[in-house]
Amino acid sequence: MFRRTPLALIGSTTLIALALSACAAAPEPGATDDAGAPDFLPCAVSDLTGFDDNDFNELTFAGVEEAAAEIGVEARGAESSSEDQYTGNIGTLVDEGCDLIVTVGFALANATRDSALLNEDVNFALIDSTVTNDDFSPLELPNVKPVLFDTAQAAALAGYVAAGASTTGVVGTYGGMPFPSVTVFMDGFQIGIEHYNEVHGTDVRLLGWDREAQNGLFVGSFDDQLQAKNITLGLLDQGADIVMPVAGTLFIASIEAVQEKGTDAAIIGVNSDTVITAPDYSAYILTSVMKNLTTASREVTMASFEGGFSSDPYVGTLDNGGVGIAPFHDWESKLDPALIAEVEELKAAIISGEFVVDSPSSP
Repeated sequence: MFRRTPLALIGSTTLIALALSACAAAPEPGATDDAGAPDFLPCAVSDLTGFDDNDFNELTFAGVEEAAAEIGVEARGAESSSEDQYTGNIGTLVDEGCDLIVTVGFALANATRDSALLNEDVNFALIDSTVTNDDFSPLELPNVKPVLFDTAQAAALAGYVAAGASTTGVVGTYGGMPFPSVTVFMDGFQIGIEHYNEVHGTDVRLLGWDREAQNGLFVGSFDDQLQAKNITLGLLDQGADIVMPVAGTLFIASIEAVQEKGTDAAIIGVNSDTVITAPDYSAYILTSVMKNLTTASREVTMASFEGGFSSDPYVGTLDNGGVGIAPFHDWESKLDPALIAEVEELKAAIISGEFVVDSPSSP
């Protein structure tokens, strides 16, 4: 288990942008201290949902812990319960001598950037985001490693299986808000559906997203369960029997819509295996498009210890196991084995480069 570091709320400080000209100093690969213990301390800061969220934070810290155990040290974690704690939590871990601080999610991007500018000798890995200037222009810092995921690749597999599993010939999707980290799922989903149609000569329709126009259905937030339910009901009314909500926990509202309609429909989860996140709803979950956060954070932590830190982005793909789709769980017995085999063939084709999944939002 990780050791949670008790943190006092630290007041915000006006930070002055500093120009960086050299990479942050890192311990020698495999270095030890005077007592022979590994001279490397990996740490992590959660967003406001904490390390027990059974999602982004917990999965990320599990990877840091796995790496720490392999190295022979104890990872340190700082949990946030509000957004105004991000800067203070990062600062506390800097003061404790952390060599690598993994920060979870785009909400911590600015706090990560500001701390990296002030602490050139500390390295950071930012999960699922990059750092930017205040005007949102791209910013590359030598001591910040973006950890990104090409979820379009995995979503293409989900789109293919959704098209093959649909009995109505209509599937749907919607997002929380039109961020690139959301629309990249929707792009891949459409590509997979279109490929299924090409292979099988079918005309499965997608509601809720137009990849060419880059627009579609959005809730406008990631916490409006009522709006998410109403959007899902609208998709079901138009014949959709499989829906992919790219909207965090709003998948629950979609399942409630399916239950209310009483139709034989399913949803596709995102980010993590939704059956594990919400096992009570497993009968309604076809699969999930996963960012394999534990794999990514473990690899980034181990690489920092073994080979020195690099600010080059880590990009999770099907090839390196950074993204994928979850098992079909309750739905596997309902799917044609030939369809499952075709999904595996498509995965191999994407990995080999024979089939290219192209999204403007891919990292």
